[in-house]
Amino acid sequence: MFKYYSKYTFICSTLKINFVGNDKNKSFTVADIWNSQYFIKNVKAIFNKPLATNSTTKSEYDKFIQQPLRLLAYAGVLDIEKKGIKNIYKVANLSVLEYISLKDRNTYTFLYKYFSKVMSDSGLLKFFDDYKNKYEKGNLSQDDFEDLQKRFIKFIIGNTAINGDVEVRRIYPKLLNIFACENNLPGSVKGRMSDNEFYYTDLMYNRKNWRDLSKDKTISRQEANTESEQNILTDTAFNSYLVQKAMNQIRKMYSESEIKDQWSNGDATQIHHIFPKSKFPQLAHYLENLIKLTATQHYTKAHPNNKTDAINLDYQLVCLLAKTDSIEKSLKKNELYYRKESFVYCINTGLNQELKADLTFRQIKTELAIIYNNL
Repeated sequence: MFKYYSKYTFICSTLKINFVGNDKNKSFTVADIWNSQYFIKNVKAIFNKPLATNSTTKSEYDKFIQQPLRLLAYAGVLDIEKKGIKNIYKVANLSVLEYISLKDRNTYTFLYKYFSKVMSDSGLLKFFDDYKNKYEKGNLSQDDFEDLQKRFIKFIIGNTAINGDVEVRRIYPKLLNIFACENNLPGSVKGRMSDNEFYYTDLMYNRKNWRDLSKDKTISRQEANTESEQNILTDTAFNSYLVQKAMNQIRKMYSESEIKDQWSNGDATQIHHIFPKSKFPQLAHYLENLIKLTATQHYTKAHPNNKTDAINLDYQLVCLLAKTDSIEKSLKKNELYYRKESFVYCINTGLNQELKADLTFRQIKTELAIIYNNL
């Protein structure tokens, strides 16, 4: 299931980097995406697929790219025009495209909203709601699961060009499991109803299952769902991709250093991990743990005497206070890059604290000053 959600995030990232840029009216095809360097570089490492340049993989990659593009077009994120045998695409809603491209969690949210709208408009949602109501009443069975699947198959075959149930059976769990995760319900595992409720982390094959973590007795379901970024396996090609992607995002977001001090003159060319990647690999891909600096700030102040394995605690505090301001300003503008909850998670992990996510930004800065005064 991981490939399903990450595929949309990855395709949207490819579009944003290669075909949108400063020209959102630029058109593109499946072949344009397939031949882009960003796609070629990352698709093998992330999805464990053959090289995109391998001619024998044409049909596989055509489907891999085409399916998300068609869904995005149906959802109004892209415009689509048929020219001969080719589909020509343009971006119709850049803000939604950028939102999806940021992270898998955003893709999940988008797909849930889109699927809910489609099911509601088609009259299918009432059957999924019946499934939900039976579970809440404690009488949901495998027969109910199979009945919902049969209704779904019948509807798809009766209203689309699909004429066999094999393909529909592949579609069904992708839709059901999103609905199940969002509504605390059993989903689909290997063609049968799952024994437990579906969690967001259950959708991702390369993430640690939160039930298996040593902290599973203390972590809440809400924390498992909303803070699931922390469960990404760190020693993977996918995590390396996320780290580089996050660093590139910070580069785009700020033209100058985020810290305005006597060392901020000059070009801000450095992306600094406030809590170092070597000690806190689980925080390396968080935007909330990255800050843009000048070379002097990075190699003279953040890392004293140019020792990249050392951290100046005084300047680490400066970085955290500046990042607090950056995040607060971004959220006040209703931007979707940061989450205060994720910033608090980074602080708690990096400093072994238990700050609450409902603190105001002023209170967070006060707590940080107290913590570093006692270090």
